[in-house]
Formats: sequence, structure tokens, C-alpha cells
Amino acid sequence: MTEPVTKSVDAAPKAGVQATRVGRPHASWALPGVLFFMFFAVAPMALAVYLSFTEWNGLGDPRFVGLDNWQNLVGDPRLTQSLTVTVLMTVVSWAFQTVIALLLGVWAAGKQRNRAILSAVFFVPFLLSSTAIALLFFALLDPNFGVIKGDTLGTTSGAFLAIIFVGGWQFIPFHTLIYQGGARQIPEVLYQAAAIDGAGRVRQFFSITLPQLRHTMAMSSVLMVVGSLTYFETVLILTQGGPGTDTAILPYLMYEAGFKSYDFGYASAVATFLVVAATGLSLLMVRITGFGSMRSVREGM
Repeated sequence: MTEPVTKSVDAAPKAGVQATRVGRPHASWALPGVLFFMFFAVAPMALAVYLSFTEWNGLGDPRFVGLDNWQNLVGDPRLTQSLTVTVLMTVVSWAFQTVIALLLGVWAAGKQRNRAILSAVFFVPFLLSSTAIALLFFALLDPNFGVIKGDTLGTTSGAFLAIIFVGGWQFIPFHTLIYQGGARQIPEVLYQAAAIDGAGRVRQFFSITLPQLRHTMAMSSVLMVVGSLTYFETVLILTQGGPGTDTAILPYLMYEAGFKSYDFGYASAVATFLVVAATGLSLLMVRITGFGSMRSVREGM
């Protein structure tokens, strides 16, 4: 009678060891994600880099021309103007979206009445496509039938501000959600202690909320900057780079070179430059803000 019991006892550790081995992460689990990234991200970038050294109109075989496209890019006055417009639009977009998203996110993290319903309503614009939103505002800003009288998109300042507003209207809800999550992780005891010391809401915001959300703000800022550098649909539909070339950002310059002039070699050089610039700027922001060394702990702890 003891033999079956002994076998069952001896089998238990083996089963436990086997279960532990099965549950252990394996490098092969990441293979689908790695293949997806390689096929849809690395391969297109590698192809763009290769085409930047060729002359190709979309038909036939690309002809290798060395550094000709890059020399033309450096000497192209449109690059300087597009780069200036892109940087200016990125900075203004960041300031506009950060202020509003931060305030809305902190408010949405509170316990106000109907907060959940209003938060859901605020998030609706992010669910729409950029093309649909651009078409909607293009109709609203129509000088003949729109809600605003006058040719808003026909002036430099009007077109620039319209692009900033439309982009903010779409993406502020996303960053609001990021700030909402960060604000909810701030320990309530900090606010209670500040209230005992006599600090009001404004003082608590600047002395507690903002410092505790520094890493959240860094992450949101990186996403905003990268998103602004790849802005395209809104500019294409609202202004087409106009009036003149006053809103022709780098992605639009790439579009013109590739799909209007059919110079895909030069367009690939612009695309490669844009990827390198965006990556370098993102790494610089992570380095400056210290976000890369942030420990994986709750915000505020």
C-alpha cells in the first residue's frame, strides 16, 4: 500500500518542475513581434535608404547615382524653409497640446460629478481618422459656406493656426488620457499633508502635481514631437503646403518630390533625413529629461 503513495509523492515535484519549465518565458515567444517589426518597419526603412542613393521615377529599375540626391537635398532652399516650418509647428503644437492636455488630465483624475461621462466625450476626436477630421474642418473653414467668414486658410497665420488647432483637437484627448493615468498614481496623502499646511489648489498643483508628473510629461512630449514631425494628412487636405510654401513641412516636401515630381530617389532622401532627425530628437529628449533612467515604479512613490 505504501508503494503507490511513494510514487505519487515522488511524481509531485516532477510535475511541479515541469509546470515551472513550461511557464518560463522563452525568446521564441517574441519571434512574431520581431518578424512583424522587421517586415513592416526595418525593411521599408532599409529600402528608403537604398533608394536615396538612386534615381527612380517609379518605373523600371532604380539607377545608382551615389550621393547626388543628398547633395541636392543639402543645397535645396526648400529644405531650409520646410525644416523651419516643421520646427516651429512642432514647438507650438507641443505648447498648445501640453497645457490643455495636462489641465484636462488632472481634472479627469479627480472625483467630480459626471467626470467619467465627460472624459469619454473628450476622447471621441481621437477615435476619428486624421483624414476625416481634416475634411471636416476644411468644410467648416470654407470661405463661402463655412462657419467662419473670410479666407482663413488663405493667409499664412490663419493656415498655420488652423493646422495647430486641428491637430490639437484630435490628439489632445490621447495625451489627456496619459496625464489622467499619471495623476491617479499620485498618493493622496501628499495633497492631505499640503492641505494641512495651508496650501491651496494652485499651490498643490505647482508643488505636488507638476513635479510628480515629470516623467509622464516627458513621455507625452516625446510622442507629441514625433507625431508633429510626421504630420501630413492635415497639411495635405487643409492647405496643400500653402499659401505658397508657408506650411510645406518636411513630410509634405517628401510627398511633392515622390508623388508630384516622381523623383522617388530624392523623396527617399527626404524620408531618411526625417527618420534620422526624429530618432535623434527623441533620444535627445529622453536623455535631457532623464526619462530613460526612470525606474518602473508608481508615479509619485
